[in-house]
Amino acid sequence: MQGKTKKVFLANLGADNPVFVQILGICSTLAVTNVVRNTLVMCLGLIFTTALSSWTVSVLRRWIPSRTRMMVEVMIIAGYVIVVDIILRAFHPDISRQLGPYVGLIITNCIVMGRAEAFALSNRPWLSLVDGAAAGVGYSYVLLLIAVVRELMGSGTVWGVRVLGAWWTNWSILVMAPGAFFVLALFIWFIRAKVMKQPEPAKGAGP
Repeated sequence: MQGKTKKVFLANLGADNPVFVQILGICSTLAVTNVVRNTLVMCLGLIFTTALSSWTVSVLRRWIPSRTRMMVEVMIIAGYVIVVDIILRAFHPDISRQLGPYVGLIITNCIVMGRAEAFALSNRPWLSLVDGAAAGVGYSYVLLLIAVVRELMGSGTVWGVRVLGAWWTNWSILVMAPGAFFVLALFIWFIRAKVMKQPEPAKGAGP
């Protein structure tokens, strides 16, 4: 069981990563990755939601009617997103205002629904919790890397702290919406072409 848990967790970080392999959750890249702090908050909210919604769907999977399962899943996801939104409004109102409607849009994030549909409905609660958390972590580290690049090169800061001096000319396009897709595209290209590159078959080898 431990080996299977480890395999599920690592798969979401690499071979089945929801962002650079499955190309899911791209809207969040456009929305929040111009500032590292906001990105981290969004990522924590998504990890919380994905892990617990997958766990809940798995616990209830025997009693969820197949004809209404997607509606039930959306209601479960919405419940956890409401918890995230309430916590942000209560303890971090400034971040809540900056993120605006994007916290609520976690409900429609295809990573959350995808893990519930593809994994939680057919696996046990603990494994589903691990899968949901891993999918959230796999999503998060990609977005955080993009956010660091965008904020550093677009504003000269990281976490609001000035890193690049007066000599640096901010690349304004990187804090705009197109900048998110430029950085994401380069990241996906690098990972697929350099890191996940499949070895070429030896010459003369059979099919």
